Amino acid sequence: MRLSTLLAAGLVLCVNATWAAGPAQWGYGGAQGPAHWGGLSPDFTVCEQGRNQSPIDIRSAVTAKLPPLRTHYTSGPATIVNNGHTIQVNFAPGGILGLDGEDFELKQVHFHAPSENTIDGRSFPFEAHFVHADAKGALAVIGVMYETGAANEALAPIWAELPGQAGPVRALSQAVDAARLLPATMGYYRYSGSLTTPPCSEGVRWLVLKTPLTVSAEQVAAFERIMGGPTNRPVQPLNGRLIAE
Repeated sequence: MRLSTLLAAGLVLCVNATWAAGPAQWGYGGAQGPAHWGGLSPDFTVCEQGRNQSPIDIRSAVTAKLPPLRTHYTSGPATIVNNGHTIQVNFAPGGILGLDGEDFELKQVHFHAPSENTIDGRSFPFEAHFVHADAKGALAVIGVMYETGAANEALAPIWAELPGQAGPVRALSQAVDAARLLPATMGYYRYSGSLTTPPCSEGVRWLVLKTPLTVSAEQVAAFERIMGGPTNRPVQPLNGRLIAE
């Protein structure tokens, strides 16, 4: 199967509600946890055999002349879903990330507690992944870290409508301005990785922002109560990959 097809399949897994029972169930603990994903389905073998897996511990980055990130996100209607693995907000078309001379459209943002990527061995209490796709289905993900502190006002309207149980996609009552969900300073680390959930497809361009945002302990606790436990895949071997900054 072509890489673009695999990545597009992975995006569908992320974007569409996956709350209904399926042939290959996975989770974050026990026999369905990350250590076993590769054996749960033939479609998940990359989770075990892949050499460019995410998340990673970001350290010893190579200094490079990375261009500034160019984002043009718009405010508009959005939907929300508890897919049994995370809370995900799906955006209307129009948000753009310019990267490598291409336009990647913002598809969705979802969350993990604690963070999946770590920086110099440091885990953060919360992480957001902004998933983008180009016209061929290739993916680019912006990772945003959160420190415990003041409540995050940009997240507050979303948190007011968090689905308490896994279920279908539903519309949010307020428009979402995706630009407000990003920090003002956009310095970043870059590496080549994968989806952090099955099928763990590789070829994903990862852009992890250096500047964390704040989130209140209550906001994190509300997410954790709904999800019922940690929602992070452990960091994966670097296998010789370079991290640029």
